[in-house]
Amino acid sequence: MTFESPLALLLLLIFPAVWFWRRGVRGGFRFSRGDVAARSGRRVSRWLGALPSTLRGLALVALIVALARPQTGVATEEIDAEGIAIALVVDISSSMLALDMQPLDRLEVAKRTVLEFVRNREYDRIALIAFAGEAMTQVPLTIDYRVLEGAINDLEVDLLEDGTAIGTALATAANRLRRAPGESRVAILLTDGENNQGEVDPVTAARAAAAYGIRTYTVGVGSEGVAPVPIGRGPLGTEYANMRVRLDEDLLRRIAAITGGQYFRATNARALEEIYRHIDELEKTPVNVRRYIEFSDHFRPFVLLACLFVLAEWMLRARRYPLYV
Repeated sequence: MTFESPLALLLLLIFPAVWFWRRGVRGGFRFSRGDVAARSGRRVSRWLGALPSTLRGLALVALIVALARPQTGVATEEIDAEGIAIALVVDISSSMLALDMQPLDRLEVAKRTVLEFVRNREYDRIALIAFAGEAMTQVPLTIDYRVLEGAINDLEVDLLEDGTAIGTALATAANRLRRAPGESRVAILLTDGENNQGEVDPVTAARAAAAYGIRTYTVGVGSEGVAPVPIGRGPLGTEYANMRVRLDEDLLRRIAAITGGQYFRATNARALEEIYRHIDELEKTPVNVRRYIEFSDHFRPFVLLACLFVLAEWMLRARRYPLYV
């Protein structure tokens, strides 16, 4: 909870000041005998006698808190921070189910690594593009990392037509990044195959990205040579067969070179983590981040509470019988 007018809470200092003042000026006397003290009045009556004043004080406290305007929720704020615009381009073709990164398949390892990468960001705008035989923007550039994490967790191999359209994926990422604020724009393209679908040539897409100042870091994922790849479903579930992996490393190196990025090869989960950790050290540039915060006022319950305290005080003072015995 926050307060729109927190300085109003300084009025609460009146209560300890009055208490100390009254304690200093109030006279007092002592009893030398216990039986005299016992005849001074019952404790319950004294408590009831002080109750109206206590209720009035509580009413004033509630009104002061209401005056400070307690609020909860979110508003709009501008933040000047260091950050970059990043497009995460993830291959979700069927070959990403290969089990050469035991005990998980390639896609699951990629998702976990990308999630860890996102969780280490703070003010970077990040977009998520998934691709197979076609490309689709799952999340546009955002700093809402919770939405982004949810979209990453939902990546599956059957979301798009199967295949590997690297050129289309890179063109989609470039289109998302070309108008991003700031000087640093980065695409991280992760794939385990070679371009075999899509209407956009990967080299042409790389040159377009370079024209917009978008550096592309390409990541070839998977073991070299042969890997267990899913070939269909059988009575016991997905069936795998050892098949030769086709990864066009020359193309990925060329894309990275054209855009001023770098090519990495990840043959296991640990290597993929190290790659994202290296990319995490990219140079940042100043950006202006706008966050939307919507506040809700909560002064009314305190006003109502003050009214209840005043009403209770009035009822006690208006009773037929005195509070003191």
